[in-house]
Amino acid sequence: MRYSIFSLLRQALVGHRGWEPAWRDAEPKPAYDVILVGGGGHGLSTAHYLAKVHGITDVAVLEKGWIGLGNVGRNTTIIRSNYLLAGNNPFYELSMKLWEGLEQDLNFNAMVSQRGVLNLYHSDSQRDAYARRGNAMRMHGVDAELLDAGAVRSMLPFLDFENARFPIQGGLLQRRGGTARHDAVAWGYARAASERGVDIVQNCEVTGFISEGERIVGVRTSRGDIRARKIGMAVAGNTSNVARMAGLRLPIESHVLQAFVSEAVKPLVPCVVTYGAGHFYVSQSDKGGLVFGGNIDGYNSYAQRGNLPTVEDVCESGMALMPAIGRVRIVRSWGGIMDMSMDGSPIIDRTPIDGLYLNGGWCYGGFKATPASGYCFAHLLARDEAHEVARAFRLDRFAAGRLLDEKGQGPQPNLH
Repeated sequence: MRYSIFSLLRQALVGHRGWEPAWRDAEPKPAYDVILVGGGGHGLSTAHYLAKVHGITDVAVLEKGWIGLGNVGRNTTIIRSNYLLAGNNPFYELSMKLWEGLEQDLNFNAMVSQRGVLNLYHSDSQRDAYARRGNAMRMHGVDAELLDAGAVRSMLPFLDFENARFPIQGGLLQRRGGTARHDAVAWGYARAASERGVDIVQNCEVTGFISEGERIVGVRTSRGDIRARKIGMAVAGNTSNVARMAGLRLPIESHVLQAFVSEAVKPLVPCVVTYGAGHFYVSQSDKGGLVFGGNIDGYNSYAQRGNLPTVEDVCESGMALMPAIGRVRIVRSWGGIMDMSMDGSPIIDRTPIDGLYLNGGWCYGGFKATPASGYCFAHLLARDEAHEVARAFRLDRFAAGRLLDEKGQGPQPNLH
């Protein structure tokens, strides 16, 4: 069923009783060409592009729970491509271009809103760093504007510009950045992949791998063994656990990242704003709630919940930036499991084990990378070669010393 204004009107006439399920809840077959472990945004987008771009439709996406219950439904919805390094910039710009045509591609309302992303700066050195980043962006054809304090004040007059410790001096603006509805992205990719013949298998947990000699030829699951020519992992914060089943140790740690939403208030924040004097970012949802987050909790964990000191730290940063929110109530919070790599950048590559492919290490950047991640992972699975914009995301870069360290924090995952 194709979604359109006409299908909506037809369904309105019959009391909306004729809608079909968005995707097939498939039973697993004994074997496939490709198995994707993980039914989040990256696994589902990979399945979609395998079918659409490469014509590979004998694909199964295995999800241990329900579609949309993992990290893809536990983030702050931000999309952007404001990166400095040449290994990152073209990749995230590809993702941004795919975001811009996503709803037409999927025939699904993902609520992509290019309202802009503004990174504030509070010192001369921070201004120089943002000027460098903006110049790098523009050299790669990415939009970037360096704003002074007056321009920021005209956009966001409610901020605390005269903070004694961290006065706002300006910001780096990417107008094409913004937000998207996170769970709708998962549903849209699942629907589009299913329409092209991909099996979306829910409640199917991978418990091990099937090996023949030095090659992995299938997976053991809670619903039986399934064989495949190629197996791709896209399991976010559980990357280390799943890889360990195959005897693979990865340069990844898992940490909790909390996010929050406030009660609904009148339109206040017109774009995404990030605080330059602390790790705090905020946007406003279409329902009126302020959606915000900050640092990871700082210790290794696989729990989808956080701790109160981090809640306090995030709220303190929010108050320092915009004191007007002091009496706004937080109505809910949630936690996602971040697969933090040693240099803060992702991995899209073949593993040393024949037949097994890896998509992981996304740190904070997983959601905004969803389209390009799937596009490049599908390219790797179909052709056994890296896509040109993802060549820097090799697994062996850690052994070779070719780190892709956007933040300059070194090999300490908790700092990225």
